[in-house]
Amino acid sequence: MSKSFSSLGLSTSLQDNLAKLKITIPTEIQEKVIPVVLNETQDVVAVAQTGTGKTAAFCLPLLQLINVNEAKLQAIILSPTRELGQQIYSNLISFSGTINTPSIVPLFGGVPVKSQIEQLKNGTHIIVATPGRLLDIIKRDALDVKTINYFILDEADEMFTSHKEDLSLILRQVPKTKRTLLFTATLSGVIKQLIQNEMSKQVVHIDTNLDTNKAHHGIEHQYVVVEPIEKLNVLLHFLNTKEGQQGIIFCKTKAAVNKLAKNLAINKFSSGAIHGSLTQGIRDRIMGQFRAGYIDILVATDLAARGIDIKNLAYVVNYHLPDTYDAYVHRSGRTARAGASGLALSVIQEDELQDIPEFEQELDIIFKAYKKADAKSLELNNTLIWAKKIFKTKPNKHVPEDFKAQVKTIFHHLTKEELVDKILSNYLSSQNIKLDDTKTVIKKKKK
Repeated sequence: MSKSFSSLGLSTSLQDNLAKLKITIPTEIQEKVIPVVLNETQDVVAVAQTGTGKTAAFCLPLLQLINVNEAKLQAIILSPTRELGQQIYSNLISFSGTINTPSIVPLFGGVPVKSQIEQLKNGTHIIVATPGRLLDIIKRDALDVKTINYFILDEADEMFTSHKEDLSLILRQVPKTKRTLLFTATLSGVIKQLIQNEMSKQVVHIDTNLDTNKAHHGIEHQYVVVEPIEKLNVLLHFLNTKEGQQGIIFCKTKAAVNKLAKNLAINKFSSGAIHGSLTQGIRDRIMGQFRAGYIDILVATDLAARGIDIKNLAYVVNYHLPDTYDAYVHRSGRTARAGASGLALSVIQEDELQDIPEFEQELDIIFKAYKKADAKSLELNNTLIWAKKIFKTKPNKHVPEDFKAQVKTIFHHLTKEELVDKILSNYLSSQNIKLDDTKTVIKKKKK
């Protein structure tokens, strides 16, 4: 039976704010973490997948523990990415409401550091930051972090992977007496080392992933084996079957993200791309469009996609299989959030097929083979893409009217159906697609 937030020890004001946000039933991670943070004094290590409500699990008790009458920095929340940090900051603001609210300052790149330093001069209780920007401000002697009581590491596994040096330097600056709350999706070797070296001997371990399959509940894991020359066409065919649904395509490198995003744009797919080299303004704009539903497909690197919490995300595609099991968990965890279902499709080559059983064994999941479209179906799909490109092409306003009239004269005796037939036949001929074969495939698809 689910508990209520009142039974977890949250204040009446926080409960009222949650009710206004229509949040009434705590998730498993919230049930386990909130009472410990509120009532105990030990460090906490919480292992939980993305999409389980872990942000609220540390934001809510922290808001209650902060002494707003004490004008000093009391808590630092570190995030591996700006997007995730902004999400945490927004949640803190939403949860806190307007009465007796602590001062919360976000410190991320993409914003002039001087303006952030000015904000800090007004007195700050909580900072939400990425390691790089926080370290920059500390080095400028613009922030005293030795006063903090709480040090929260969100997505600690990714933090240690991407910001190991910065994190180590920050840990030297914060007081040994602070209470550390560490949240991670995976308990890897480096995280265990971090816990042993940097946290107290008495650590409360909270694990909501005791049943590994539960972490993947609702996610259907599939793979499709492709030849390098057909990889893009197979992806385009898959995306056409998901038209109108939102998903994320993961690539290993920024260059691969840019290349794939360009191909999707050329083929008129509703898409955008994010990676670490883009400016904060561009990333914010693309993410805003994706969240609002104006973009269906997001092409991203692993780090840039951290913190993306979109409900009803139908699928994720591993255009390149990740190097680590942890990365696969984070990628697939973008879909099937909050009890929904989703698909995680890996597009692999023959030599990568041997990696699938290893992922299955390590993550305790089962992959199913995705039925790859045959050559003719791929050709027909490209024909549909060609037609959509024509439909979405904007008229050239610089074409002279007299020349346009000459072209219209050539076609003016044709009906719309006749014109479509002729244009389609011309395209099929140019692509060496035989009409008889095409009819056969179409008939098969109709069955």
